[in-house]
Amino acid sequence: MELVTTKAQLRKARNAVDSTSKVGLVPTMGGLHDGHLALIDTARSRCSQVIATIFVNPLQFGPNEDFESYPRVLERDSELLKKKGVDLLFAPSVHEMYPNGRDDHTVIALPHLTNVLCGTSRPGHFDGVATVVSKLFHLVQPHVSYFGEKDWQQVTLIRAMVCDLDFPIDIEVVPTFRNNRGLALSSRNSYLDQEQAAKAPLLYSALVRVRDLVLRGENNYSQLEADAIQSLADAGFTPEYISVREGRSLRVANSQSSDRRVFGAARLGETRLIDNLAIDP
Repeated sequence: MELVTTKAQLRKARNAVDSTSKVGLVPTMGGLHDGHLALIDTARSRCSQVIATIFVNPLQFGPNEDFESYPRVLERDSELLKKKGVDLLFAPSVHEMYPNGRDDHTVIALPHLTNVLCGTSRPGHFDGVATVVSKLFHLVQPHVSYFGEKDWQQVTLIRAMVCDLDFPIDIEVVPTFRNNRGLALSSRNSYLDQEQAAKAPLLYSALVRVRDLVLRGENNYSQLEADAIQSLADAGFTPEYISVREGRSLRVANSQSSDRRVFGAARLGETRLIDNLAIDP
């Protein structure tokens, strides 16, 4: 596996790839877990060249969020990617990606998808995601890029950006990787203490209950959401939202919607957890 840290090195390495090769991209912020590795495995099985990126993107962190403390374990992550057969790893510095600084940089915004759900409590977060992913797409020029289902709002806005800006890239979604109690894997799970880690799967349980009740014919979504929020609060969480939405548009769902998903976000101590589940096939 080749490791590069500058855009010039990346372009040189990318230009050396055979033009007939199918190139797959897996963008990450590092702190890799089995969910990330499932993305790599999927890319490896479908592409002749796999490129991974590790970049903790400051544009998607708010002023009081965990940018400084976010897990940075490049040596460990590099070994994992090497063992998985990744061909090229791009791990740039903040200055390499934003030479004019984070506050003096072109930003991509998709307000119709970013001002709901997680965007409500994390203003600017998804603009930062769209901006860095668009830069990576331009630099890597992949044929396909892989993302996890857990970050469905992120997937939705990236799909919209690819369509709106005419990127010739397919976006493939890999199912959420969970532990044996249902907790969606996340780099931020490392912040949980032992007691919190045991309690964290209750977010998934709350979403499963909402999903199952909707499938049984319950259509008072507001009440289902309120009950789920109360159950999490009673368990010691600080819920942000439980919401039944249309998967493609992220609009509030109704009984006539055909692609419903239930989304949830809650804090447990200082750790913010998110998850979502499909309701309709």
